[in-house]
Amino acid sequence: MDHALTFLVAIVLLTLSPGVDTLLVLRNSARGGWQDGMLTTLGISSGLFVHATVSALGISVILLQSAWAFTAIKLAGAIYLIWLGMVSLRSALRGFPSMATEGVPTRRLKPLRSLSEGILSNVLNPKPVIFYMAFLPQFIDPAGSALAQSLIMALIHFLISAVWLGSLALIAERARRLKMPRLGRVVNGLNGAALVAIGASLVRT
Repeated sequence: MDHALTFLVAIVLLTLSPGVDTLLVLRNSARGGWQDGMLTTLGISSGLFVHATVSALGISVILLQSAWAFTAIKLAGAIYLIWLGMVSLRSALRGFPSMATEGVPTRRLKPLRSLSEGILSNVLNPKPVIFYMAFLPQFIDPAGSALAQSLIMALIHFLISAVWLGSLALIAERARRLKMPRLGRVVNGLNGAALVAIGASLVRT
């Protein structure tokens, strides 16, 4: 029971801590509404199963013992974050697309775009990589299936992440319906700058 409570607290804190996932959901919700934000949330949360599977199969051990492999993952994630940030900054400079009367963009985005952005953002994010590689194995019972236990814990993390990030998407949608283009451009610009800064910091470390 103590282990379960410790795991739950750690998962909640990891999910609630502001980071790339939060920025991406807010950015995409401002870009395409709550549908865009929810699809991004689904992609981010689904990426957790990738980390759980990798950890359970022991690939994490290889990565931890191989400096260049882990560095490659961090570099790929950093480059992707910088790219997302630059896209946000460009959108902030150009402004948002015109809004319909209900505050919905007249141009619909392809669902696969938001979903894939969420998945890539999570899979290439060093924070869940480190957590699942170093922390998750502490809660694995050697007598049971490591893969099954990891996937169950990933499912718990998935549900918590989906609820939190989904709530942020709805909040961003409500703010977006106020039709304040200047505020939207400022938020998009700040998100873009933050993503670029996080990516650049990962490159330097």
